[in-house]
Amino acid sequence: MSSIKRENYARKRRAFLQQAGSLGLALGLGPGIAKAATTGALAAGDDAMPTPTDERFTISILQTTDVHCQLHAHDELFWENDEAVFRKTGGYAHLATYLKKARKNNPHTFVLDTGDMFQGSELSVKTTGKAMVPILNALHYDLYLPGNWEVIYYKQAMQHLLGSLQAPKICANMYHDVGHGQKGELIFQPYHIWHVNGVKIGFLGYTDPLVPLRQSPNYSKGIIYTKPEENLAHYVQVLKEQEQCAYVLMIAHLGLSQQIHLANLPECAGVDYILGGDTHERVRTPIQCRYAKVVEPGAFGSFVGKLNLTIEKGKVVADDYELVEIDSKKYAADKNMLSLIQANEQPFADSMHRVIGYSSLPLYRYFVVENTIDTLILNALDWQLPEVDIVLSNGFRFCPPRTTPDHTGNIPITEGYLFDMLPVDSTVRTATATGKQILDWLEKELNNVFAANAAERFGGWVIKFKGMQVSFKAFAEKGKRVQSVTVAGQPMVPDKLYTLCACERDGDPQDMLCRIKGVTNARNTAYTLHSVMKNYLATNSPVKPTPPLSAKILDAPQNLLTQVHGVEYMFR
Repeated sequence: MSSIKRENYARKRRAFLQQAGSLGLALGLGPGIAKAATTGALAAGDDAMPTPTDERFTISILQTTDVHCQLHAHDELFWENDEAVFRKTGGYAHLATYLKKARKNNPHTFVLDTGDMFQGSELSVKTTGKAMVPILNALHYDLYLPGNWEVIYYKQAMQHLLGSLQAPKICANMYHDVGHGQKGELIFQPYHIWHVNGVKIGFLGYTDPLVPLRQSPNYSKGIIYTKPEENLAHYVQVLKEQEQCAYVLMIAHLGLSQQIHLANLPECAGVDYILGGDTHERVRTPIQCRYAKVVEPGAFGSFVGKLNLTIEKGKVVADDYELVEIDSKKYAADKNMLSLIQANEQPFADSMHRVIGYSSLPLYRYFVVENTIDTLILNALDWQLPEVDIVLSNGFRFCPPRTTPDHTGNIPITEGYLFDMLPVDSTVRTATATGKQILDWLEKELNNVFAANAAERFGGWVIKFKGMQVSFKAFAEKGKRVQSVTVAGQPMVPDKLYTLCACERDGDPQDMLCRIKGVTNARNTAYTLHSVMKNYLATNSPVKPTPPLSAKILDAPQNLLTQVHGVEYMFR
């Protein structure tokens, strides 16, 4: 079959799949019919699937992940020569230009996104994610995986948003909760097969099963998550033996540590690559594990992971991977995409660009232990609630850096950037806990970040705090990491009550604050996170949020950039 005929076949097939998906959605067809559309059924009258060609050819699989609704080119942090440097990267209009060039250079190109598409900006919040749909569709993705934040607007909205995307969605470990914790059917199809030049490439999807713990519990109400290893071997067997795929790729939103752990389990035998997401890590050289190679392509649209597979006589004979930087100067903004973005933003532009304060320091959130963004949030809460002993803030990763000053010589903080930092405007909550409760909680939170067993690591950084000074050993034995804790310069007393402040999590029980169980005197204040930040910035700008060494790491650099250890990898 000639290359022209092959491309005609591919176009006919794509058109059929889109038609079949739309028809299935309109008629409410069951999962068996929907599965036929996503796994390679051909329309009546189509040419038969071509047999593998003997000629040698290359396919390109391009991956984005964790873009978090960052539509425009932004400042990005790189670690070079032991210091932070910043360049402009990302933006969907610049990404569109790169994707067009990639597809033109190789018609055998497949583009996928592995999650966190609908959370992370004011535009997304104001439209409950809907403004992102036409933008994502205009990029012509071929496949999607839901990330941990796709539930931000609750289950029904997640289904509607993902269902509005034209490309297939897969996930083999998200089930409908039919009541009393009983699993129903999978919400999405478990796998997808790409037919290219007579060869089958299988994609199998898994998202983070810890979503109900990591996010507010109500976000994922109605969904049951399972560990990937519960059905991984089964679906690999289906793809390898039944469907006879030449190559099997897992697309995952589990975090790099969890993905490495999974790639070393026997259940992963038969998986060739794990194209991962969640922890915003930048893997430039694939991490070779026992059963599969693992990669992860950063965040915020700053990078595209590019996997080239060379195929000969129906078999993959070579693979090559690179992390492509979406340099906004190298890839000029696509005019059509830029117009679409601007049209969607226009109703909210005044709010998004309104300056609410200034910083004299670059704002970022990349270091595991302390960052200027988190310091700014803690300072604001401490200023608004001076009667509180200890202020807490979660170890989030989302929000790109902001380093470019305006005409004042300082870095403007807009209302839009406030949403980037804190997309959920949670109510500020106070409670009391004993010193022992706090110590036990610190040990648990540090284990979530630094556990020797990668399977125990949560995605996320060290919890942030002010009013408490903690020294710890990241790589000490579980339960023995904390070396000292002081509050207001005095050693923490196990049976003393301390007043805490953090944000309320939707669905947490009354006696829980920031994952600390059994707190007392819990109450919601009159403030939200956004109101506190606006009040603080209005009174104190320009602010200088210098990380105060409230958390001091004793057995690793204070500027640690990754929780991953034990493999050849460095964040840069």
